[in-house]
Amino acid sequence: MTSSTVTPKIQTNKFVTFLTLFSSTGTLICCALPALLVSLGMGAVLAGLAGNVPGLIWVSENKGFVFIFAGVMLALNGVLLWRNRNAPCPLDPELRNACISGRRFSARVYGLSVVIFLVGFFFAFLAPILSPS
Repeated sequence: MTSSTVTPKIQTNKFVTFLTLFSSTGTLICCALPALLVSLGMGAVLAGLAGNVPGLIWVSENKGFVFIFAGVMLALNGVLLWRNRNAPCPLDPELRNACISGRRFSARVYGLSVVIFLVGFFFAFLAPILSPS
């Protein structure tokens, strides 16, 4: 396998990994950040933030689509990580170390993305049900 055939796969995996991180961070921004600000008594900060970042309102209004997209991206990235877990690395020690550290980095980013997604899911869907009103 030449480096020209490996490079597109590596770039695709990096793209999916970072897209997963950013989509799960979007769930955190739409739902956990407003809940945190309100619970800390910073409603005015939230109002100012919503006034200056109009995209925040759109993301909050369409949180179902945001969570579906983030969930699909997490599932896709999980499948890619699982499928490539035993893929061969180059024999050259320098490239082999880069390959192994890249896999570890991808797994860490994926784990962070899952945690962010779960925190956002809790604040978006479970916390309103659990809160006494």
